[in-house]
Amino acid sequence: MDENLTPLSFARQGDTVEVARVRGNEDLHRRLENLGFVSGAAVRIIADQGGNLIIAVKGTRVAVNRATAARILTRPSSGVRA
Repeated sequence: MDENLTPLSFARQGDTVEVARVRGNEDLHRRLENLGFVSGAAVRIIADQGGNLIIAVKGTRVAVNRATAARILTRPSSGVRA
């Protein structure tokens, strides 16, 4: 794993982080890309509800489960707002 990259599943409610890359197969990449999880996108954790994360990304809110969030590698936000 790259230095300073952490899975989105480690972020806490209220954190804003930047997507670095997605680990997984092509279908997962495509699905997450369509939801706005692209390299450089700022995402903010709105809530952690029963193992699902509610996330603000590209002006919308989406829910992802922890297993999927673990495949989204992030870095500290460079000041971009989600």
